[in-house]
Formats: sequence, C-alpha cells, structure tokens
Amino acid sequence: MKKLELSIPGMQSAHCQETVNNAIKTINGIEVQHMEAGKLSVSIDSAEIKELVNAIEKAGYEVSNYDSQNFRAIESDDYAS
Repeated sequence: MKKLELSIPGMQSAHCQETVNNAIKTINGIEVQHMEAGKLSVSIDSAEIKELVNAIEKAGYEVSNYDSQNFRAIESDDYAS
C-alpha cells in the first residue's frame, strides 16, 4: 500500500470533511489515516488513486497536488504495511 497525502483547499469545515469522508469511504482499498482542514492522508492501493480523486472531485472539491496525467500525487511516499 501507499501513503498518499492530498491537499484539498476547499475542505475547511467539519461539514466539508464529512462530505469528503462520505464520498471516499465506500472505495475498497482506502483507509483514512488523518483528515484536517485542507489535508487528507490515506493508505491506498495504487490502482485506487484515480478513483479516490474522482470521488473527491465529484463531491465538489478540488485536489490541488494531484497530477491527473500520471494519476499520482505530486508528493507521496511508499511505505511498508
């Protein structure tokens, strides 16, 4: 699995965080590690990254540190699970 940290500038309030969490919680292979104003950290299977970003965008939020052409976060690190 990969640790993925995404910047979501529009996700500032508890309501916004709940909206994003509800949008992504049904995606298999994703575990939310930490969520705070403007930031989301998850453990994720690499194949699910595009689906995660699409779900966040469908909920009405922009992911600002995501490279949509290469389907990866701009700043992410691999880690052992």
